[in-house]
Amino acid sequence: MPNIEKHPAGAFCWIELATTDQESAKKFYCSLFGWTAEDSPIGPGDFYSMFKLNGSTTGAGCTLRKEQREQGVPPHWGVYMEVAVADDAVAKAAKLGGTVCAPAFDVMDVGRMGVLQDPTGAVFCVWQSKKHSGMGVTGEDNAFCWADLGTPDPAKAAAFYEGLFGWTMVKDEKDPSGYLHIKNGESFIGGIPPAAHRPPGSPAHWMIYFQSADVEKSAARAAELGGKVVMPPRKMENVGDLAIVADPQGAVFALFRSSRKG
Repeated sequence: MPNIEKHPAGAFCWIELATTDQESAKKFYCSLFGWTAEDSPIGPGDFYSMFKLNGSTTGAGCTLRKEQREQGVPPHWGVYMEVAVADDAVAKAAKLGGTVCAPAFDVMDVGRMGVLQDPTGAVFCVWQSKKHSGMGVTGEDNAFCWADLGTPDPAKAAAFYEGLFGWTMVKDEKDPSGYLHIKNGESFIGGIPPAAHRPPGSPAHWMIYFQSADVEKSAARAAELGGKVVMPPRKMENVGDLAIVADPQGAVFALFRSSRKG
């Protein structure tokens, strides 16, 4: 399994779990995906868990901050996109109608980041990699493979991200649903489902997908480990198998197996 040395600009480069019970979450994901976790102290009684699959980083986990919990932020998986210059990306996002939740700041010597909210409400981070380039593996079983943006206004969101990252939105003429495929350069990296597919009242958010060799088995295993199957496994013609799961603390993610894998 080759280790990714550098993600191209505009790509999803990092995923981060913010949770209410870091120890329990670590056990859940390590049991479900065969990951290992390496903890690094980041403050008094606080630590950052780096998840690894066969020695390559797959993401990380941390505990929701007190102020986040007070604001009602639920456990969730956050996404980071690679940028050339974090400060420029933050300024550009603001000009395009986004909200700057946290201006660009250094994360020690590993990178520089900013926290942003798109005009429809979804929060994400931009990452200018230095010593840490992000996920060392993607598109493999038990690793990140895709991300969907659930939003009440796909057209408004699409225009924002096209302007910020240079993404192209592509409709499949054979798919009558209107799902928008996100293309970064020559790579398809995610999508924006039609607004009608969103649960009523759900806030705009990014949802990450983990690749699975067997979605039914993975979903059943997640339930055994204390998670909840939000959407049971289903086969989507010419696409693949998909299930949506919540971990024991409530962070939601998708399990996916492409039909192209046979």
